[in-house]
Amino acid sequence: MPDLKRAFPHFEEPIIRIQEQIEKLSAEDPASQKIRQLQREKGKLIRKIFSKLTPWQKVQLARHPMRPYTLDYIEEVFDDFSELRGDRNFGDDRAIIGGPASLDGQTVMVIGTQKGRTAEESVERNFGMPHPEGYRKALRLMKIAEKFSFPVITLIDTPGAYPGIGAEERGQAEAIAKNLRDMMEMKIPVIVTITGEGGSGGALGLGVGDKILMLENSVYFVCTPEACSAILWRDASKATIAADTMRLTAKDLLELGVIDDIVKEPPGGAHWNGQEMYDTLKKRLKHHLGVLKRTSSENLFTKRFEKFRKMGVFENGKK
Repeated sequence: MPDLKRAFPHFEEPIIRIQEQIEKLSAEDPASQKIRQLQREKGKLIRKIFSKLTPWQKVQLARHPMRPYTLDYIEEVFDDFSELRGDRNFGDDRAIIGGPASLDGQTVMVIGTQKGRTAEESVERNFGMPHPEGYRKALRLMKIAEKFSFPVITLIDTPGAYPGIGAEERGQAEAIAKNLRDMMEMKIPVIVTITGEGGSGGALGLGVGDKILMLENSVYFVCTPEACSAILWRDASKATIAADTMRLTAKDLLELGVIDDIVKEPPGGAHWNGQEMYDTLKKRLKHHLGVLKRTSSENLFTKRFEKFRKMGVFENGKK
């Protein structure tokens, strides 16, 4: 696990200092009145800091190494998960994990990008950046789900698809494009959830669905703020300015009609109370799945098509 003090962004440092005092007092005198006082102070500080987060601070939270990852959600939100591997063409991409599972008794196909916490795991998972075989594996699992009429739930947390030479040689763009086409035509409910970073085409390869959800402190962007600032100003250090203008937060994207629902996070973010985050996400998934199951397959396709066709449409104002 990463060093906690180094894992938290600087704006959380006052909260960490109070938390350290609480833990020290709890070890020395669990019944101390001071603990309750510190907990109240911590709560007030969290509300104050998190009520006015900037877009760049949300980017930092979305990348937080203590934030729950796909495997955490699979373990806590779903039951009876069975991982299926390989694309039946080249190999198995460990940056994408998927398989059938149960959501409150309903069989679903869960597919998501997976980052690593340790250095070794990060290398194994390619830092959450999928190769073409990962997207082909995901599509293979979706086709299995469609054959047996299982809803598909995708969990996205990736900085983007892997841009290496090998990935390009094996058809990275083609694999993502095929996913976009085939996911659009699925005759089963598809629910997409951005749990951390939703980066570029790497996110879109799992991102076409009937309902698009975003966790409150997640972000969804065409390229990272660092890449945007490097392109616009040839200076990656201006990422903060880029983040302010990119409209990459859940609130922005709900207003733009790109997503359908914001999943509220616990006070301080998902990394402060994982169990509350799991319970909240499970309720939202069950709600949306219940609504989609009452929709015919023909209507699912029609509404999904119309939903994505409306994105980016605008009207010129009269002069």
